[in-house]
Amino acid sequence: MLDENYVFVRHQSGQNVSKKEWILTVTDMFSAMNDERLKWKNNRCIYENDEVLVMLNIGNFPDGTKESIIVVHYLENGKIIKTESGATPLD
Repeated sequence: MLDENYVFVRHQSGQNVSKKEWILTVTDMFSAMNDERLKWKNNRCIYENDEVLVMLNIGNFPDGTKESIIVVHYLENGKIIKTESGATPLD
């Protein structure tokens, strides 16, 4: 699903993360999900066309915090070329 030149843009810092670096992060996230330390709830697609996929979910993190997270995937030739996200802390 990810283009070979895929880039993830960190919402906290604006830093670009390569596909190779992002795969390591996602692998850690899946491990945390399997251990039930990280939970995603209310996952849903808000909008999709041939150029963009917008998703929203609630993240429950190991440190006890919770965030509403919007994720925008930019698409090209059926693959994700770039992802940007934004998060709002929830009480």
